[in-house]
Amino acid sequence: MDTRQDDLRRDLDATLQARKELGKEYEDELVDSFMKRLDARLDARVERSVAQRLDGYEPHPYRERHQRPRHHGWSKRSGTGLAVASMVFGIPLTAIASGPGNGGFAGLLVCWAGIVGVNFAAAFGERRSREDRRPRGDWD
Repeated sequence: MDTRQDDLRRDLDATLQARKELGKEYEDELVDSFMKRLDARLDARVERSVAQRLDGYEPHPYRERHQRPRHHGWSKRSGTGLAVASMVFGIPLTAIASGPGNGGFAGLLVCWAGIVGVNFAAAFGERRSREDRRPRGDWD
């Protein structure tokens, strides 16, 4: 048997002996005392285990230096959301811009050029941010 288990067994035996001698009126205090000692041993054991595991731990150098905060506003499908929003706003904007008093066909072209430009800029920005997150090798 392990020496720690022997110590624990002796503490438990001593607690039970003290209960026999002192009677049931001190039972709660004896159990609390034993539990505090047991908790202290468990805490020490966990701390030793964590310390042993952390001794060999070396953080990944790329992740530590280049850690970026996560964006919580748009999801990963923000490109899809932008495309849907472009279509939803594009239909009424097309009707407004292509009206005879607002430019006709030229207004239609300007409207859709702006919509395409916004979508292109969003896609290009997402591509660049993905490339920035990509781990670089020795040849990059």
